[in-house]
Amino acid sequence: MNRIVYVNGEYLPEENAKISVFDRGFLFADGVYEVAAILQGQLIDNEQHMNRLRRSLKELNMPSPADDATIEAIQKELIRINHVDEGVVYLQVTRGAADRDFAFPENSAPSLVLFTQAKDIINLPAARTGITIVTTEDIRWGRRDIKTVALLAASMAKMFAIRSGADDAWLVDRNGYITEGCSSNAYIVTQDGTIITRQLSNEILHGITRNAVLQLADKEGLRFVEQPFTVEDACQAQEAFVTAAGIFVLPVITINNKVLGNGTPGPISTRLRSIYIDMALKQV
Repeated sequence: MNRIVYVNGEYLPEENAKISVFDRGFLFADGVYEVAAILQGQLIDNEQHMNRLRRSLKELNMPSPADDATIEAIQKELIRINHVDEGVVYLQVTRGAADRDFAFPENSAPSLVLFTQAKDIINLPAARTGITIVTTEDIRWGRRDIKTVALLAASMAKMFAIRSGADDAWLVDRNGYITEGCSSNAYIVTQDGTIITRQLSNEILHGITRNAVLQLADKEGLRFVEQPFTVEDACQAQEAFVTAAGIFVLPVITINNKVLGNGTPGPISTRLRSIYIDMALKQV
């Protein structure tokens, strides 16, 4: 069966789905999005994703196309129709279609698009092998806390990583501190076992998985500090990892070709991935 997607009130085969050429998401990246994980056909941490969606819309003074209950019903229907057992559901809200003008239109109807992607999350091969990281300049706009569809800079960083022979990139601000990954939050573990990740601000996305993992770390008695860390700090770390909704927790084994620890997934990142999966499975 062809994948069914949702576009502005209609469930359609993906090849028949259309959006206006005047949609401001297309013309101005004037839109926001969320990605929620699916395990055993059930949404994970979706209430928190909806809360962040509301915050993003508020920060951009963008109207919502529907309430949370309606959006969640669409998510669940797509999961059902597409028979997705494990993967993610993507949702995007834009300011809608209007003749091209930098000024926000006053009466445009917001656009709502959703689709599912089936993929392994629990048995992701990278969780067993770890991933490799290179660093590059963070050239994104200043409101990274808003989850907008303006992802060109992140895509460029991802391509830089791939062309460098790495799996992903960590972005570095003008002061030499790491902000986050292309689509994930970044962490290092010091030689004494302390987890360090950048504090919440406009400089990074307020990750839903980040919040859950730090809560789990606290319950497990793991020490963590929310503060900036440099590329040099990262290269001297005992281990490192990233978090995001579509990957949960993934260990990092090299940064700029510097091997961390013994070059295999570290015990703390492995432990956090395991307890996060346990927590997530309790939601299904």
